[in-house]
Amino acid sequence: MINQESLEELASRLDATRLRRDVALAPYTTFRIGGPADLFYDATTADDLANAVLAARATGVPYFVLGLGANILVGDLGFRGLVIHNVADRHRFSEEGLLWTESGAVLGRLIPQAVALGWSGLEHYVGIPTTVGGAIWQNLHFLSPAPERERTMFIEEVFVSAELLTVDGSRCIADRTMMQFGYDTSLLHHHRHTVLSVTFQLARGDVAGMHKIMQENLSWRGAKHPWLEYHPSAGSIFQKIEGVGAGRLIEQAGLKGFRVGDAQISHIHANIMVNLGHATARDVRTLIATAQDAVEKQSGYRLQPEIGVIGEF
Repeated sequence: MINQESLEELASRLDATRLRRDVALAPYTTFRIGGPADLFYDATTADDLANAVLAARATGVPYFVLGLGANILVGDLGFRGLVIHNVADRHRFSEEGLLWTESGAVLGRLIPQAVALGWSGLEHYVGIPTTVGGAIWQNLHFLSPAPERERTMFIEEVFVSAELLTVDGSRCIADRTMMQFGYDTSLLHHHRHTVLSVTFQLARGDVAGMHKIMQENLSWRGAKHPWLEYHPSAGSIFQKIEGVGAGRLIEQAGLKGFRVGDAQISHIHANIMVNLGHATARDVRTLIATAQDAVEKQSGYRLQPEIGVIGEF
């Protein structure tokens, strides 16, 4: 249990108008699963985000920075501590194609603005639910379905720099080399820094051509992925196995459509688990273990989850 005095001290350091207690986290995740957070705070600027993180550290209260809530599974018992909801979304485009944006900005809202201004580089990621901070954390990527662009696009290709709040409480500017981008990974997987803002370098592009890319990518995603509006999910559950698709292994094990409670392995994409309405985190964890055991027994591969697991179960 967290010391109540610590929670009260933390609350005194934050803007009371944006601080709430015992907030259910399910509505703030794409899985629509998760119990309550002791404290829930809306950070509306990069400085506000930094101050909230520093306040949690100073008082010894566990904290978690939440963006759109994709790629995570929150426990049914919730989170004991402070959830910092990053809604810092100020941004600006320069005449040279530089986009500076706070890390809480939703990528899906920046893309149409960039395209309307004739700036290319972000349109490939249309339809992927993430904030800018989340995109940097995982080095967001997308395999283009078009033959003339049949390669994996990574967000690092347009990344210039990020302002980080480091684990020692200082603020620094990190370039691409310092960020250690890889497939589904970055420096942020290994050090608990917080992304405050990011600068991207975009290039002049043909607006009609960018709209074509967006239409192609949205059509491809719509055919290959369950729609979040109807089947909430956390995206891909298991890490990629080089040369062998995790979804293919699950399908070969005969688990497409298999369910535990209201958690189901999608009929559309076997590496995605969906919430049919009332799935619990326990249902999902049981389904994950079932898939791991079945695949290992059938093929010898041990699937490793790539989603973040947050809170108490």
